Amino acid sequence: MAPDGQRPPATFREVIDAHAGSQPRAPFLIAPEPGLEIDYATLRANCRALSAMLAARGVAPGSTVSFMLENGASAATIFLGAMYGGYVVSPINLHAQDAQLEYTLAHSDTRIVFAAAMNLERLETIRRNSGAAFEIVVVDSDGLDLAAPTNAPPLPKPRRPPIDPDDPAMLMYTSGTTGRPKGALLSHANMLSAARAVAQSLALTPDDRVLSSLPLYHINGQCIATVAPLVSGGSIVMPHRFSVSQWWPLVARHRPTWLNMVPTIIAYLLNGPDVTAEQAAACRNVRFGRSASAPLPPEQHRAFEERFGFSVIEAMGLTECASVAFTNPLDKSARKYGSPGRPLCVEARVVDRAGQRVEGDARGEIELRGPNVMLGYFKSPQATKAALRSDGWLATGDIGYRDADGFFFVTGRLKELIIKGGENIAPREIDEALLAHPAVLEAAAVGVPDAAYGQEILACVVVKPGATCTEEDLRAHCLRTLGRYKSPRYLRLVAQLPKGPSGKVQRLKLTEL
Repeated sequence: MAPDGQRPPATFREVIDAHAGSQPRAPFLIAPEPGLEIDYATLRANCRALSAMLAARGVAPGSTVSFMLENGASAATIFLGAMYGGYVVSPINLHAQDAQLEYTLAHSDTRIVFAAAMNLERLETIRRNSGAAFEIVVVDSDGLDLAAPTNAPPLPKPRRPPIDPDDPAMLMYTSGTTGRPKGALLSHANMLSAARAVAQSLALTPDDRVLSSLPLYHINGQCIATVAPLVSGGSIVMPHRFSVSQWWPLVARHRPTWLNMVPTIIAYLLNGPDVTAEQAAACRNVRFGRSASAPLPPEQHRAFEERFGFSVIEAMGLTECASVAFTNPLDKSARKYGSPGRPLCVEARVVDRAGQRVEGDARGEIELRGPNVMLGYFKSPQATKAALRSDGWLATGDIGYRDADGFFFVTGRLKELIIKGGENIAPREIDEALLAHPAVLEAAAVGVPDAAYGQEILACVVVKPGATCTEEDLRAHCLRTLGRYKSPRYLRLVAQLPKGPSGKVQRLKLTEL
């Protein structure tokens, strides 16, 4: 944060330079697996070395730089270092299908991809099939070699051109579950505005440390877990991936003051092993947990807080807003279960099908406007025009309402809304009814075609380990809690639900199970 009366750093280079100058030896990143700690001075040195490496390879500032890596020091260095050098970083989803990667790597004009050795052959095939012209550099999770290629001609010390806050910083592609992925283009100002709003809402200081296993190819893992600690001068514990068995040992070893989670992590921790006495003592150092990227069922929310002894702040964001839109207050007594909270960093409104604002508890599409709203969709003017109004309002595709206290509630997605016999049914209502059953770990509903009603309801359920439950049990439970009309006609017990990298259920893929 900037001292009173001073302009806050407006680009990633300014933020990193400021911390490297004021607190060079303060830790920024802790990579638990190799036991590596990177302070702010080292972070700046690594960012500058990455810029020099890219320049030596002929990659001009403003070009797109990608990485296909699990969490670790290498991914964090490339993510921040590319933006520091004036490049546009475009992280690659490790779970993306080949067809999606062929499209996004060609569409993004990526010049270079940093990748693990295990992905080299796959990327070479994708490059050949797509015709995209990008270089592949093999690195491991925590050992990025920042040296220039040995056959490169000697170059003068690279000049780091000035960066404007409105310059593009990151290109993030949506999951593309309903069509080709769209690349949301976010500026330095977009991302830093969102991160500062998060840091202020959570009262983050340089003494705060977050534990987050969310991947750096997802907007939550980027803007919330990495950039918010960066702007506040704090630190992040970043394991390679989430592990139920390692989560509480990491809390005990590194003493984070807050935890960045998603509902899937919360569900698995709830059904995981009990904490030890040492881990329980470390939990008392945790100020709060934060949950976003998918709705947090109130039953799980309350159960988690009761079991582990600290509160969880539910929030909500989207890629097009740098992962920030709503948050519950830091004060637990002022929060509302089942709501992602009040607007953060944005104005928010609910509109009807004609685009007119509606008040009270009337349902409609949620729209947002603020300094964190994207520049637009990369090379997609029609998609940008469809999502972004000329006056800056962003159509989110989320259906919900605003209550009398200014809290927003999200009831579904426009494209996921179940319309049965002309009646709109929010899938989340079905989810929460099923999650209230003691044997259910996860549940998700979706509409499927039906000759009589237009759509019927399909629900897929994951049962808790060791629990026993039949479809008949669940059907009887739904009849009691939902009534006959909203009860799922089709129920499937499955091993797992299809999810994106953030843990958000991909409802439109449920029919494939």
